[in-house]
Amino acid sequence: MKAQTNDKPWTRPAPRLLVYELPRGWQVLAGRTDADNDRLSLKLAAPDDLWFHVRGMPGSHVILRARPGERPDRETVRRAAAIAAYHSKARSGGSVAVSCTEARHVSKPKDAKPGTVAIRRERVIKVRPGLPGNSSPGSP
Repeated sequence: MKAQTNDKPWTRPAPRLLVYELPRGWQVLAGRTDADNDRLSLKLAAPDDLWFHVRGMPGSHVILRARPGERPDRETVRRAAAIAAYHSKARSGGSVAVSCTEARHVSKPKDAKPGTVAIRRERVIKVRPGLPGNSSPGSP
């Protein structure tokens, strides 16, 4: 007889995400826990969304939502990277290295712990940790 589990999608709590609005209407989402990071990166992110995570330290997975027919400018990408740096163990650091790739290049290694992902086609952005100046995190 097969053991039953409570691992059905409808029994898991919804991910608790931080939501930020950037200038010109860009939206950034950040996970709060390892399980939230998994769901954000692997289930909620669209292939064209940009994915961010501080390099070499624990922290939130951060998604900059893509918009059809538009590419975010350099400043918008830097702001999203700064949010990723802020929601990491590197928050009190000066300049922090943040990995960035399209969400299509983020995958889960077999048997990896929650919050652990593998990325391809990464670029590194150096930023100071910070949040958008005129908005605070909220819930979706």
